[in-house]
Amino acid sequence: MRFTAAGDVLCQRRLPENYAGFDKIRDFIARGDARFFNLETTVNVEGECWACQHSGGTYVRCEPEVMRDMLRFGFNVTTFDNNHAMDFDRIGMEKTLEYLNATGTVNAGVGKNLHQAAAPAYLETPGGRVALIAVCTSFSPEMAAGEQSRRIPGRSGINGIRINGKLRLPKKAFDAVREIGNKTGINSENEIERGEGYLPELPEGVCELGEMKFELSDNFAFVQTPDEKDMKRVLASIREAKLNADYVAVSIHSHQIAGSDKSAVPEVIKSICRAFVDAGADAVIGHGPHLLRAIEVYKDKPIFYSLGDFVIQLYQIPVAPEDFYSRYGLDSDSSVITLLEKRSEGFTKGLMEDKRMLEAVIPYWETDENNRLTKLELMPVKASKGEGKHLEGLPQPAKDVSFMERLAGLSQQFGVRITLENGVAVCSW
Repeated sequence: MRFTAAGDVLCQRRLPENYAGFDKIRDFIARGDARFFNLETTVNVEGECWACQHSGGTYVRCEPEVMRDMLRFGFNVTTFDNNHAMDFDRIGMEKTLEYLNATGTVNAGVGKNLHQAAAPAYLETPGGRVALIAVCTSFSPEMAAGEQSRRIPGRSGINGIRINGKLRLPKKAFDAVREIGNKTGINSENEIERGEGYLPELPEGVCELGEMKFELSDNFAFVQTPDEKDMKRVLASIREAKLNADYVAVSIHSHQIAGSDKSAVPEVIKSICRAFVDAGADAVIGHGPHLLRAIEVYKDKPIFYSLGDFVIQLYQIPVAPEDFYSRYGLDSDSSVITLLEKRSEGFTKGLMEDKRMLEAVIPYWETDENNRLTKLELMPVKASKGEGKHLEGLPQPAKDVSFMERLAGLSQQFGVRITLENGVAVCSW
């Protein structure tokens, strides 16, 4: 079978027809039987939905026509299971699902209840039946879909994997934190609720400071682990998909980082992705941090830890909700330009000002009859900036491909080698 994929599509405005470079990108994407992208925006008509109190960062939305423009690239399977799914509240999420379904594009990861959000979606291709399961590890609690009970309907939302974090401290620091809690009274409410039976007792060797928990250890460490119940649900979906499809792909949207290096793969994400393959997934397609991360071939299956930004239109916001303005000490009497200028400190910082966020790859891969990876090529692309406002944030074949050296360096730790041949990166492992 044959596959292509793109990372984050943060689109907010119409695409010009057949702009320079469009044909080359479309033709590369068309090589796949299954052609995936991550829709990192909401789809609704202006004024149709109110804004959520919180957003995934920028409040992003596009008109339904923009979605149809994106499909001209040839994509046939997608998800919007990411941190922006509820930028325009639950109604905006449900409208996005409605408009997306109206295009006939196969999608997974968002549903009217948790069962629907977690279920595999199936794409029929000439090469075989492909299942997509989508998860997100970086989301606000209210975004999570809810389970149905025998009498109460489920809650619409995303298929999320909660990440639990523990701060481990040696004894001197542990005792200092416990003393701060005792002397400030920040834990008093928890202690009262614990005494009334509403909170469980703290395990031995654990203290708290408000909502933060600390564990006694020999060393300083921040340890992240996926929620066991969430993982059990996702792994069960993978096994279900394995029974019903020829090929199983899992989309994962994550913002977790390893230390201070945003391009490094966190151990928790590495373990989650490998667990997907262990359960039967044939590919894992990662996105979320808005820059390239390493590629791994694990048990002859590709794991793309982040494909980067395929489309990034953060300066293309036509209207913004009052909550967005108030976050920066403004109100909606100010222009959107004033809002963006203040947030970016005069257009000097932010995703649009970091060239790494404009760099991406489109992978093309083939598999044998046992779904083992046999071929992997990468098309280097860059989101346009400074080449005309009509093109800003749109993907073009990269002229300067020096950033591929960085991707090669990141992937080397996983035994993947990347070499350039006639403008296309060829991977070996």
